[in-house]
Amino acid sequence: MYRQPGCAAADLDEVVDHLGADGKTGIIDGTEIRVRRPAARHKDRDKFISGKNKQNAAKTMVVTDGDGRVLFCSPTKPGSCADITHARQLGLVRLLADGPAVEILADAGYQGLGAQTGVRYR
Repeated sequence: MYRQPGCAAADLDEVVDHLGADGKTGIIDGTEIRVRRPAARHKDRDKFISGKNKQNAAKTMVVTDGDGRVLFCSPTKPGSCADITHARQLGLVRLLADGPAVEILADAGYQGLGAQTGVRYR
């Protein structure tokens, strides 16, 4: 995983540990990037259609600290993947449930994250 200069961590478990140890608030969000429609022979062609924007997209999840420094940027997933599903697949739900107490700011795409993890979610 790419480590940005001045970045606290590169792996998601390091990010959770960093936020917990420093008592910092994390900000998490998913973003969609428009992509060209995969070729007709591509078996997962329809998975790239975003239900939100009705366009072909790839999605990535970004975690920053309260100062806006990027701590983690996930590998891309097809645009049809929901934010909370992407977080589960990356292991974020497990890390938050088993790790240190962390405050995470997130939008409605992560609704249910607090109930699954016990993390303070706003």
